[in-house]
Amino acid sequence: MGGTHPRDVAVLRGRLAEILQAPGRQAGPLLPVAPGQETTSACAHPGALPQGTDILLRTSGSTTGTGRLVAMSAAALLASARSTHARLGGPGTWALALPSHHVAGLQILVRGLVAGTDPVVVDTSAGFRPPDLARELERARATAQRLYTSLVPTQLLRALEHPGAVAALARADAVLLGGAAPPPGLVDRARQAGIAVVTTYGMSETGGGCLYDGVPLDGVEVALDAEGRVLITGPVLAQGYAHPGGSHHEAGAADPAPGSEMGREPLWRAGERLGHRVAEGFHTWRRPAGRGTGSGATSGSLRVLATSDRGRLACGRLQVLGRMDGVIITGGIKVEPSAVEAALLSIEGVAQAAVVGLPDAQWGSAVVAAVVPAPGARLDERALRLAARARLDGAHAPKAIAVLDELPLRGPGKVDAPALRRILADRLDP
Repeated sequence: MGGTHPRDVAVLRGRLAEILQAPGRQAGPLLPVAPGQETTSACAHPGALPQGTDILLRTSGSTTGTGRLVAMSAAALLASARSTHARLGGPGTWALALPSHHVAGLQILVRGLVAGTDPVVVDTSAGFRPPDLARELERARATAQRLYTSLVPTQLLRALEHPGAVAALARADAVLLGGAAPPPGLVDRARQAGIAVVTTYGMSETGGGCLYDGVPLDGVEVALDAEGRVLITGPVLAQGYAHPGGSHHEAGAADPAPGSEMGREPLWRAGERLGHRVAEGFHTWRRPAGRGTGSGATSGSLRVLATSDRGRLACGRLQVLGRMDGVIITGGIKVEPSAVEAALLSIEGVAQAAVVGLPDAQWGSAVVAAVVPAPGARLDERALRLAARARLDGAHAPKAIAVLDELPLRGPGKVDAPALRRILADRLDP
């Protein structure tokens, strides 16, 4: 049960309602799965589960190709839903256009249950169609006091090409945008069309989006480690990961940088860049005296999630720069893929772009790219390389660019990096 078919969504919503009303009293945790997928294959023998696990969610595995099972509590999902409504101005009716077996889609169902409203389901089983989104939003707008939906960038990009979808989205009280970093200009373009876009940052481990327009939701706090890794704490955190072998995963203490002073449990300082490195995963930290985030930790401590992302904090807002392992080192120079993607997206006719590194005997890694043309545009790969070189220095300019009909995706809107590398390795000779 999962996906966006109304029948499957109704079954999942019913099970979810039972768990939210009586957490911990079910025979076992709920595991939403993609349509046609067997629960046993999705579970893949998770082993022991963290205490308080009510729901299991599989991550997309967009960068590694292999997802992980995240153990969520009903309390964390409810905390996220309530904080979302508080940020947006109150409960409302939610339109579901994302797979309900992924956290963003599941949270739409949770928010509706919290609000006491039925979801409006946009069936994308045969693919996302802007006219379908427009029709369902208009139908919901007729009776909803407040109307919300959540999209990924590729959906919003396509919706902006359809006047009916633009008009319907403009009548929604908020359109959450997450799942992947939006291409430059997309958010501004949507807002200029009257769409109340709210950018979100989060993941399965945080019960979905936990920062809206870079600002943490109520109860959520953010910091950075010495290398810029994004650290998150708050009541929305998952219980941990389910792993085969009889135990769940909980990372150890942080790794001190030279000269830092800290004990086994480092001191949490929200909104700051800390002086030590932290390994990816869940950690237990000391809570500053007189402060607490309700993260489910024992007295005097709190749980912190060290994400796989790098970020920058300024004036209380988080700007996500990319993945910790996403930097491409070519000829000894560090290249941030997002900077190259932004340059490619500034070329006329380019609608989408993705940049990865491929092994190269001369450079160590070669910067290569894939682009998707805008509707009606015709792109020439040689001309694209010349245009990229005019915008980027030698190390950042892609050694090769392929024009694709679409980017390979995994999960709700995230580029499937391993699949893209395979496609580019087959097509290109960087």
